[in-house]
Amino acid sequence: MAGLSHGLVNFHFQSKDKLLTETLLYLAEEYRLNWTGALEAAGPDPVARLDAMLRADFEPAICTPSRLSAWCAFWGEAQCRPMYQEQCGSNDEAYIAVMESICARMIAAGDGSGDPARIARVLRVTIEGVWLDLMTMTKPYGRDEALGTVYTCAAAFFPGRFTAAGLRA
Repeated sequence: MAGLSHGLVNFHFQSKDKLLTETLLYLAEEYRLNWTGALEAAGPDPVARLDAMLRADFEPAICTPSRLSAWCAFWGEAQCRPMYQEQCGSNDEAYIAVMESICARMIAAGDGSGDPARIARVLRVTIEGVWLDLMTMTKPYGRDEALGTVYTCAAAFFPGRFTAAGLRA
């Protein structure tokens, strides 16, 4: 909306709710295409797929102050919660299912132990927590440090495959 008149925005979107919905739909589709594209490029290996999913959330096109701010606003606005669930619930479910499947495959291959659903949840909330950190800290750290934090979490569950710097060589 920067640089646009309120009248022009209202003419195009008809209401604030419509603007919020369209913004959410755009961000959700951009995010979905980003992580599914990363998975496609990673191939079938579960370790490469987990690495791709972790890195995807910190790609320069996705991890920007304006996008993170928009996501945090949607997560934090109580009135947006039903709209978020309606518009993004299936995307979230797909992301969670893929992450859980990857963790299950890694555990089955002997790369770690534990409950794959809980491990996937811890990885996901670590990513979301780092995003929140980047939005709320007075002097936020950069994307590389953010990804290093997430890799540290992955290394706790899959120490033979990940380090704080990324994939184990």
